[in-house]
Amino acid sequence: MPDQIPDALQVRTPAHFKALAHPFRHRLLFALGAGPATISQLAAGLGAAKGTVAHHLKMLTEAGLVRVAHTRQVRGGTEQYHERSFRRLVGGEGDAEATAALLGAVAEEISADPDPLLHLRHLRLTPEQADRLRATLEELVGEAEEAGPDQPRHGVLVALYRRGGRPPAG
Repeated sequence: MPDQIPDALQVRTPAHFKALAHPFRHRLLFALGAGPATISQLAAGLGAAKGTVAHHLKMLTEAGLVRVAHTRQVRGGTEQYHERSFRRLVGGEGDAEATAALLGAVAEEISADPDPLLHLRHLRLTPEQADRLRATLEELVGEAEEAGPDQPRHGVLVALYRRGGRPPAG
């Protein structure tokens, strides 16, 4: 049995960027968020050919984003159940490419929801207020409890960023 799945995986290697560059791989990662699945299960669930799923799973596995959760003996051989190798993806601090890759994946998922909650608000905050808000958001998302496997899955996107990048000189 593989080790415990790490909580966070930081997107930072060229292999991560290459793996996240294709929209179908985003769909695979989101599908695997529901739990381990075989190539046949993923193909049926995503309406794709098994060969397509196998190819893209290989790319995700080589990038370290997917791993084999367990295997099972079946008539024709061994069936592999694949799982994500992380609970959540995080962008590298100051890494525009990682941020763009993550937001691209999330944008595709959000666009499929007929009634998403999506707000963008710009606030003027002191450094202390920004630090407090960041800690509150991290705690809120980090401590959210999962319901049982029979409940629908929801995505949570949290961002706090300084407009214009750098603080004003002075």
